[in-house]
Amino acid sequence: MSKLAEFRQLEKHLAEQLQALEALKGDAGLKKEIEFESKLRDLLAKYGYSLKDVVNLLDPQGGRRAPSVQQQSGSRKPRQVKVYKNLHTGEVVETKGGNHKTLKEWKAKHGSDTVESWLAK
Repeated sequence: MSKLAEFRQLEKHLAEQLQALEALKGDAGLKKEIEFESKLRDLLAKYGYSLKDVVNLLDPQGGRRAPSVQQQSGSRKPRQVKVYKNLHTGEVVETKGGNHKTLKEWKAKHGSDTVESWLAK
């Protein structure tokens, strides 16, 4: 892209953003929020409180909540490697799960119970 084309594209985006900003300035909801925030900050300053103090006052358990499920998922123990040896061909397959191409082929050909009996212990 040429510098001139890039300049014009950025100029266009800037004009769109300025238009969106002007539209927000006239929004009554935004004006109410700004007024509320300024009054709240004045009140906090008057009594010497910070936002953290107010949050702790209103929700004391907020900082001590149980960790989310995503954080706990890292504590799962790793899967064990399973080694299967085909008694007909001598071929060996090492896998941590049952979604292995060769293992599936063996199970389709010889049956699941037979292939599971090939599991090295």
